[in-house]
Amino acid sequence: MQIIDGKATAKAIKAEIAQEVTQMVQQGFRRPHLAAVLVGHDGGSETYVAYKIKDCEEVGFTSSLVRYEDNVTEEALLKKISELNADNGLDGFIVQLPLPDHISEQKIIEAIDPSKDVDGFHPVNVGKTVIGLPSFVSATPYGIVELIKRYNIETSGKNCVIVGRSNIVGRPLSILMSQKAINATVTVAHSRTKNLKEVCRNADILIPALGSPEFINEDMVKEGAVVIDVGTTRVKSDETKSGFRLKGDVNYEKVAPKCSFITPVPGGVGPMTRVSLLLNTLKAARLSQK
Repeated sequence: MQIIDGKATAKAIKAEIAQEVTQMVQQGFRRPHLAAVLVGHDGGSETYVAYKIKDCEEVGFTSSLVRYEDNVTEEALLKKISELNADNGLDGFIVQLPLPDHISEQKIIEAIDPSKDVDGFHPVNVGKTVIGLPSFVSATPYGIVELIKRYNIETSGKNCVIVGRSNIVGRPLSILMSQKAINATVTVAHSRTKNLKEVCRNADILIPALGSPEFINEDMVKEGAVVIDVGTTRVKSDETKSGFRLKGDVNYEKVAPKCSFITPVPGGVGPMTRVSLLLNTLKAARLSQK
C-alpha cells in the first residue's frame, strides 16, 4: 500500500510554478495576479481564502482580497465582478462560495468572464471541458487527475467509480476520467444507486466525494484498489486541541490495508485543490500576457 501524498506533490508543483514566475518576471512580464472576493465571515471561507493568499505569496503571485459584509446586495456584487472582468492587470479571480441566501450563486458564476474564471465553474469552461477543448478545469477534479498522473497510476481500461455527482467534483471528474488522456471506464454512483456496495467493490479506482465521514468501509473496496478520498468533514474529537478533526469519506484505518494507493485526509486531495487554482491562474497569465 502506498500513500498518495498530496501535500508533498503540491509543494513540488508550487516550486515549479515559482520557477516559471521568476522566468516571466526576468523576461519583463508582470507577475500573475489572482483576486478573491469574500462575502461575510463564514469560518471555512475565511480560512480557505487566507490559504489562497498565502499560496500566492509562496509562488510569487500578486494577490488581492475584496471583502463585503453578508448584507451586500446582489447588484453591488455584480458591479464589482464587472470591474474585475475589465481589469487588465488581473489574470483571474474567484468568488468564494457559499454566498448568502439573497444572492444567486449561479448568476454570480455566469457573470464572471470565462477567461478569468480560474475556479472553472462558468458554463463556458464546463462545456469546453466536456468536449475536450482547452479550458479552466474546476480545481478539485484538476488536482485529482494531476495526482493520478504524478503517481503513474494505471488508468487505461480501468473501472473508475465516483461516488457523488456534484457539479464541482463528481460530474466534471467523470468527464476527465473518461477522456482519451486517461481512458478509464467511469461509473457515477450516488445516494440512489442500487447495490452501491457491489458497485464500489467493482472499482479499480474508487473516488468517494460525498461529504459523509467514513461512509466507505473495507467491505466496499476490492483488494488492490486505488482509493482517492475527496471528503473533508469537520467532526468533534477529544484528541485535538481544537475539539475537531477532519474526516474523509473513507474509513482509512480499515480500508488502507486493502489498497494499492490511497489518499489520507487531511493531506491528500485538499492541498491539490489549492495548487490547482494556482495552475489555472498561471495559465490565465500566460494567455493574457501573450
